[in-house]
Amino acid sequence: MSTAAGIPEASADSGAARAMERVRRARVWLSRAVEPGSGAVYRFVADLGPVEAVRRIRAGIAPAEVDRAAAGRRHVDEVDADLANAERGGIRLLVPEDDEWPAYALLRMESATGRGVPDLAPPLALWVRGTVRLDELVERAVAVVGTRAPTQYGRAIGKDLAHQLAARDWTVVSGGALGIDTEAHRGALSAGGRTVAIIAGGLDAPYPRDNLQLFERVAEAGLLVSEWPPGTAPQRHRFLLRNRLIAGLVLGAVVVEAGARSGASNTARRAQELGVPVMALPGPVTSAMSVGCHHLIRAGGARLVTNTMEIVEEIGRLGDDLAERPRAAETLLDRLDPVSRRVLDGLPPSGRARPEEIARAAGAEVLTVMRCLPALELLGLVTSHHGAWAIAARPPTPPPTAHTPEPQPPTAVTERP
Repeated sequence: MSTAAGIPEASADSGAARAMERVRRARVWLSRAVEPGSGAVYRFVADLGPVEAVRRIRAGIAPAEVDRAAAGRRHVDEVDADLANAERGGIRLLVPEDDEWPAYALLRMESATGRGVPDLAPPLALWVRGTVRLDELVERAVAVVGTRAPTQYGRAIGKDLAHQLAARDWTVVSGGALGIDTEAHRGALSAGGRTVAIIAGGLDAPYPRDNLQLFERVAEAGLLVSEWPPGTAPQRHRFLLRNRLIAGLVLGAVVVEAGARSGASNTARRAQELGVPVMALPGPVTSAMSVGCHHLIRAGGARLVTNTMEIVEEIGRLGDDLAERPRAAETLLDRLDPVSRRVLDGLPPSGRARPEEIARAAGAEVLTVMRCLPALELLGLVTSHHGAWAIAARPPTPPPTAHTPEPQPPTAVTERP
């Protein structure tokens, strides 16, 4: 069987496979040769294609900014070793040419790079561990991030939020760090949900080592993702580069607790630059671990949220995912008509009064007062004795009706029915 151009179909497929293999190897080389986020490198690769871009970088004929980005590693070639190490570690390479690539989610990063926002360029390749498709995971994804040294309040809130988000079929994305990140991943897993950990280093030895068991569980239920090949050390600057990818892959970012200077605040700033909604939870004004959240809210950079439904309302489907507004439980006083309320207000706080005295205090006619008082007595709001009236000692609680839901005990972040 031949193609329309007269080339045997098998040969055409073989040629396409070889071309794709060259592309993948070029992107493996780039993932080690240059640090992520460079707009100049991203545009250079996008314009020329990865194979030609690598040829020019290695030959020293790339533009000056691109040449500087790769200067220290231009002559290093560990493509075969990186691929072999990835295969041994159950790690796979994901490139923009794959149909699993989360192109739609990364459009914001591409747009920001086009506007000249520095260090926000989309990834050139991703190293992934896990079997779930990344593009499907980030269709409904929200970042839950925070300090590495949370309070007990922060730990509980972070885990509960992530649990409820995952239970509502949202993918929880975080950075795998100790503290709030850890609680976010655990919360999502406890709900049997999906979670993604974005790692600042090689996936063969993800950092921190204290979370190795957690990372195994994340890889089973979701994905571990990194822009760096196996064997890459988690250097300090890579955590900040990692934060931009957390912000770029989600529909919204929630900061649970953050100090005055923190990686979570950096993630929030990156999200703001990308146009991703940022939310923050308030905490005690005396807590150093809530200073970052309060600053974000006060500066207008984050929306104050207190529960899962308020988060979903910010990033969910317009008109569908609405949080119920908090309401106090209805009392009998709420059911009174305006005239009856005036009559009730006309009674003295203590002691008894006759209808004429009540009428003067309420500014109502005596007949109106005499008509209202028996109805108020039936409701248990007033009592009478020898023609004098008094406020009942304790107004009864009304039974629940279709318009008066049973009051629930308040909690910090539980969903409302």
